Amino acid sequence: MGPKKQLKELAKYLGGTLSGDGDTVITGVRGIEEAQAGDLTFIANPRYRKMLAQSRASAVIVSSEIEQSGKNLIIVADPYSALARALALFYPEEQPYHGISGDSSIDEHAAIGEDVTIYPGVSVEKGSRIGRGTTLYPGVSIGHDVSIGEDTVLFPNVTIYRRCVIGNRVILHAGVVVGSDGFGFANPGRDNTKVPQTGIVQIDDDCEIGANTTIDRGTLGKTWIRRGTKIDNLVQIAHNVVIGEQSIVVAQVGISGSTRIGKSVIVGGQAGIIGHIEIGDNVMIAAQSGIHEGVGANSIVSGSPHMPHRDWLRTQACLQRLPEMRKTIKDLSHRIALLEKELEHLKQ
Repeated sequence: MGPKKQLKELAKYLGGTLSGDGDTVITGVRGIEEAQAGDLTFIANPRYRKMLAQSRASAVIVSSEIEQSGKNLIIVADPYSALARALALFYPEEQPYHGISGDSSIDEHAAIGEDVTIYPGVSVEKGSRIGRGTTLYPGVSIGHDVSIGEDTVLFPNVTIYRRCVIGNRVILHAGVVVGSDGFGFANPGRDNTKVPQTGIVQIDDDCEIGANTTIDRGTLGKTWIRRGTKIDNLVQIAHNVVIGEQSIVVAQVGISGSTRIGKSVIVGGQAGIIGHIEIGDNVMIAAQSGIHEGVGANSIVSGSPHMPHRDWLRTQACLQRLPEMRKTIKDLSHRIALLEKELEHLKQ
C-alpha cells in the first residue's frame, strides 16, 4: 500500500491553494479518465477541461484558469510540475537490492563511496570513483579513471568509457554509451585514417539521458552536457558538442561535431544539426528540422533547410494548393500568349 494523504496536506506539499474538503483522503494518482474515488488527477491541457465534470477523482490539480466546478481542487501555477511532485510522493523509485554484489568486478584501486549500490555483473576499472548514494544496475561498465558523482543512477548496460566525468543526481537510462570515439577520420572516402579521440565527455549535475543515446568523446578537450539538460532516447551527440544548461533534446536527434547549443534550447524529434555552428539561447527547433547554419537567440525555426517558423507555416499552407496554383499559372500563361498574338496582329 502506498501513502495516504489528506488533501490539505497535499495542497501544502504542492504549494497550491485548496478549494474543497481538506479532509478528503488521497491514496493514489491517475489520469482524468481512469481516476476513481481516492485518486488525485490533474488538468494541464485545456482540451481536458470538459472532462472535469464527469471525472470520478476525489481531487484535481488545476491552474487558476479553471473555474469553480463543485470538485475538490488544488490550484497551482503549473499543474504539470505539481503532478510530477505528487507522483514522486505516491510512487517513489523502488530499489529492491542494496549493497555491493560479490558478483560484480571492482578494481582494487577504484574508490567506492558510502551507501553505494552495485548490482551483479557491474564492472568498475582502476582509478574510477563512485560517489555516495549512487546506484549501478546490472551490466554497467565503467572504464578506468571515470568520475561519477553522488546520488547518480546508471540503469542496466550503461557504458562509461575512460576518464569521463558524470555529475551528481544524473540519470542514465539503459544502454546509454558515454565516451565512445568521435567519428573522426582524415582523408574521408580515401584513406579513412582514424584520428585518435583523446578527449572526454562531461555530464553535469541533474542531467537525464534516455535509453540507447550515445555521446561521443571529444577529439581534444570535451563533449559537454551542462547542468539540468534532459536528453531523450536514441539521440546521437558527436565529438566536442556543447549543450547548454536546462536544454531539452527529443528522440532521434542527431547533432554533428563541435556544435555549440545555448541554454534552455528545445530540439524537436528527428531534427538534424550540422557541425561547427552555434545555436543561441532559448531557441526552439521544430521536429524533423534540418539546421544548416547558426540560429540566433530566442528564435523559433522549422523545416529542412530550416527557416523562421512563421515563414515555414506560410510555405506549408501553400504546398497543398500547388496543383491548383500550377493550373492557374498555366491558364494565365496561355491567355497572355493569346493576347500577345492579338497585339502583334493589331500592330500589323
